Formats: sequence, structure tokens, C-alpha cells
Amino acid sequence: MFTKMKNIDTAFRYVRGFTMLVIIGCVIICCYTLYRSFGSVAQMQDRVYILANGKALEAYASERKDNVPVEARDHVKTFHKLFFTLDPDDKVIKTNITKALYLADDSAKRIYDDLKENNFYSGIISGNISQTIQIDSVSIDVTEYPYRFKCYARQNIIRTTSILKRSLLTEGALRNVSRSDNNPHGFLIERFNTVENKDLSAEARK
Repeated sequence: MFTKMKNIDTAFRYVRGFTMLVIIGCVIICCYTLYRSFGSVAQMQDRVYILANGKALEAYASERKDNVPVEARDHVKTFHKLFFTLDPDDKVIKTNITKALYLADDSAKRIYDDLKENNFYSGIISGNISQTIQIDSVSIDVTEYPYRFKCYARQNIIRTTSILKRSLLTEGALRNVSRSDNNPHGFLIERFNTVENKDLSAEARK
């Protein structure tokens, strides 16, 4: 009887020990699974998938400071294309200028008001003139804030009988603002100024 009780007690200890090992193993596996899951989630948060032409393209998130020169150059290019691309259509002009003025402060608004007051846009419409711009380069100085920029570009002024080519050099500064649908890069152009805008050549249209 004593031997039987001893065997039962030994078997119980074995079962208890085995059960404890199983429980500890399950806890370790659960902790490892949670650790790996959090790691995967953190890694996935650094990725953005963009759907383009039916294909999923992967993009990687990065710190703002890593992309300042790239985003700043694109901001300046976008502003110039909107502000200086004109067609003989009042609605097109207003649409482009409105979008451009979201990207700059009142220094650009003053230039627009001066041009409007001098009937520049009325002349574009009445003369059936189109104006296009080609950005050659944009230099950004990110060593000090606000970031100074210079934009080198060429303009084509297309009239009924001729095409006038002009050089354009502008400068200004960029300060950080909140991103929005109207200002996706989160910059605002300040102290915008046209340094040079001179004729290069003129050619007759065929």
C-alpha cells in the first residue's frame, strides 16, 4: 500500500513537472510570437504601397529632414509651373494662379495684383497668347532656415505670329507650414522676387 502511494506521488510529480514545462513553453512561444508580430507591424508602418496602372509599388517612409532638398525643389517647380503657365482662358488663369498662391505668401500675391492691375492677363486673353515655362534647375540652401532658393528657367511666349523666348531667374525663401491638399509639401514661399527676365530670341511662326 505504501509502495503504491509512493508510485502515485511520483507519477503526480512527473505529471505536474511535465505540465509546468508545457505551460512555460507555451508562454515562451506566445511572448516570441508577440515580439515578432510587433516587429512586423513596426516594419510595415515604414512602407507605403501605391497603386499605379494596376501595379502595387512599394514606397518607404523616411524622416522629413532626409527629403527637404527634394521636396523643396519640387515645391518651387510646382509653384513656377502654375504661376507662369498661362493660356488665353480666364478660367484657366484663375485656376492656376489660385493653386500657385496656396504655395506662396503675399509677396507672390502682390506680383499677381500688379500684373492684373496693368492688364497683363487681359492682354494674354485678348491677344490669344500662351506662355509656357521650362525649369532648368532649382538650387536650395538648406544650411540655414528659412531655406533660400534660386530658380533658373526659360519662358516661351507664343503669339499668333511669333514665339518669344525669355530667360527667368527668381529667388525667395521657404519656411515650413502644415501639409494639406492644397500644399502637399508643407512649404511656403516667402520674399518671392524676379531677379531677371530678359529676351533671348524671337522667331516667326510658320
